[in-house]
Amino acid sequence: MHACWIRLWQKSPHFNHTNNIDPQVLQKSFVKLTASFPKHLTGAYMVLHTQHAPLCHHLHHIGKTPLQYCPHCPGINETVPHLLLDCPSYCHERHALVTTLGCKASSFPFLLSDPSATQHLICFLNTTQCFRKTFGELPIPSPPQIDAISCLAPRQTPSMACCTM
Repeated sequence: MHACWIRLWQKSPHFNHTNNIDPQVLQKSFVKLTASFPKHLTGAYMVLHTQHAPLCHHLHHIGKTPLQYCPHCPGINETVPHLLLDCPSYCHERHALVTTLGCKASSFPFLLSDPSATQHLICFLNTTQCFRKTFGELPIPSPPQIDAISCLAPRQTPSMACCTM
């Protein structure tokens, strides 16, 4: 049965994308990562993995918004990778990721599948408030211990100076 499911999964249009993020997904790495998460946090991780996040690119695809573009970056699709890695509107929040995770913070697969990135990614999502309407305030799982108070603070509008690193 499992072998049959694996063959079907490998034919799925979502297989290549998911496999690029986490090649070990079939070996239960996603289940292991999210096993202690509350359901809505697991849901948030699932939409990040599948790119069915409440961002304009996906919302446009399902007919919920007229445009797929990032509201901050004209002509650029608002996708999960754009939000996490590129959007200049969130450079201040991204700087916090880079400060704590180093150069690994620019790796989409690392952010979505490595347990050491989990708390910092959730802090990033909470401070950007991009998922708040759909998921509310995402709980910060533990361990490792982090300063949960600092990453729950409301998003401040960053100055563009932070993007000139």
